[in-house]
Amino acid sequence: MDSKEISFLIDEILKLKKQKEAIILVHNYQRPEIYPIADFIGDSYGLSVEASKTKARIIIFCGVHFMAESASILNPDKKVILPAIDAGCPMADMITAEDIRNLKATYQTTVVSYINTSAETKAESDIICTSSNAVKIVNSLPDEKVIFVPDKNLADYVASQTKKEIIPWDGFCYVHTKFSRDELEKAKRSLRGAKVIVHPECPAGIRELADHVCSTSGMVEYAKESEAKEFLIGTEIGMIEMLKRSVPGKRFYTVPPGSTCVNMKKNHLGRVLEALKNEAPVVTVPEEIRVRAKKALDRMIEVGK
Repeated sequence: MDSKEISFLIDEILKLKKQKEAIILVHNYQRPEIYPIADFIGDSYGLSVEASKTKARIIIFCGVHFMAESASILNPDKKVILPAIDAGCPMADMITAEDIRNLKATYQTTVVSYINTSAETKAESDIICTSSNAVKIVNSLPDEKVIFVPDKNLADYVASQTKKEIIPWDGFCYVHTKFSRDELEKAKRSLRGAKVIVHPECPAGIRELADHVCSTSGMVEYAKESEAKEFLIGTEIGMIEMLKRSVPGKRFYTVPPGSTCVNMKKNHLGRVLEALKNEAPVVTVPEEIRVRAKKALDRMIEVGK
């Protein structure tokens, strides 16, 4: 797609967005040409908060399915549209509502579910978390033992930051498990002085080499505040572009060998324009599931205030 076509699509989307009383929420991992049409760009937590506050008639969600579901859970009176309806999340599919019920029956304690889960799974959970607030959510609970699903690496990170016993599930994000410890060590030697920032979904071997472990929004904050001029970034490769835009004058490199979320890249400007024109495809959640899932999401948002 050339620059003229991109500019045309952006102009058409911005005009139609205004006419349709729509808001466009964009995850950090999206294609960079989508950023100019966004009303808000952020991580899962920030997008959830924006979805809970909006007065728009239509929410266009440039992300993956569980994100659009969360927006629909929080906004039953609004039309929530996912331009790439086929954009799923393999990690979200690694845990089911039945799995949660079985865990509760076995351990008799609170279930914290990562936001990267289906609406059905959220409905069985006690509270939701994101990578930016997972430790805070776990520490807010009275239980000494907490079930944490589905990401085993995020669960391991949380366990390292709390005195509570964490019971993990064996899920993972394929994007964050592709980084190589050996390659990161080589990159650190060749970029002396560069700070390493990685996502808590990374395995322990990668996190151990990091100067800072945080969510994608936290990466922007850390890079802005750091005196360092160069950074190695351990998360989905699209975050490099967001960091370059947010923190000009500094250099960002992916932790080798880099990793892409195929599903996040399924949204593109052409699909967004068609979604606005047709007001579809709409993501909805059955009311009985929505009400229960909303309680878990509301608890997260309340703790985060």
